[in-house]
Amino acid sequence: MPEPLRYDHGIYAVDSGYIRPRLNAIHFIVERGRVVVVDTANNAALPRVLDALRILGLSPTGVDYVFLTHVHLDHAGGAGAMMQAFPEARLVVHPRGARHMADPTQLFAAVQAVYGADEAHRLYGEPLPVPADRILAAGDGYSFDLAGRTLVCLETPGHARHHLCLHDPRGDCLFTGDIFGLSFRELDVDGRPSVIPTTTPTQFEPAAMHASVERILARRPEALYLTHFSQVIDIARLGDDLHRLIDAHVAVAERERDAGPARGARILDGLWALMAAEAARQGWRLDAEQWREVLRMDVELNAQGLDYWLDQPSPSARADR
Repeated sequence: MPEPLRYDHGIYAVDSGYIRPRLNAIHFIVERGRVVVVDTANNAALPRVLDALRILGLSPTGVDYVFLTHVHLDHAGGAGAMMQAFPEARLVVHPRGARHMADPTQLFAAVQAVYGADEAHRLYGEPLPVPADRILAAGDGYSFDLAGRTLVCLETPGHARHHLCLHDPRGDCLFTGDIFGLSFRELDVDGRPSVIPTTTPTQFEPAAMHASVERILARRPEALYLTHFSQVIDIARLGDDLHRLIDAHVAVAERERDAGPARGARILDGLWALMAAEAARQGWRLDAEQWREVLRMDVELNAQGLDYWLDQPSPSARADR
């Protein structure tokens, strides 16, 4: 298993191994031997997390909190298994997501409806319930203490209505889940990252996404930690890119609003054209076949989310910031 990535301020990242390397990161915040685990990936990630704790000289009994940015299963599918492994921990999750962690039956049924039962079990394993008395339902401004280090929850909808970021003032950073998009290291150019928004089903809301991005930028953090994939800096530039690309994704969908049965396929084609333009703009070093493979799953999910969004009541073609 790969060594955890080590950052300043007691922050670490573990490659969860979900689907492929460098796709999904689980982060640790460590203060005086006490730990917050940020997002959990799936059940299969638990051995990697336990191994990383061992490498860092930390104990499972030192995990005080597991924090979920949202309850999509690539972020929360392993929460029940990790709560069993971390007997002292409490689970911090948005109130809208808390009931799904206490009883993940409905959540997992929805995933099986999309992927099929066999593929859902292959991707995630069966999510385990978390005892309700170990769940902290955390709304906007909720704060908790890690060995004297205050951490603050920020509501950041747009990708999901139950999405939270975790603000770490001591580390001058935020853990952003999916709301600040995806930034894959394979696309970096001389250390300069790119970012792609996540418009996946079923709660993409462009106005809310723009507002959440602005809320993050307003804190002027030194670094952001994305679940897909870990630390980024140069945040103001990435924020501008993210605003531009949110609008560009919406424009692709709006052009195909009346395309009929072919709409989903046409949106997907439009997103691939948008990514080709972004590859040229950013100077990605991978050839087209390579960067398409890196982005394939997410571009396809983004297309599905945009197709779904068009059918929601009164979607706005272009969101106010």
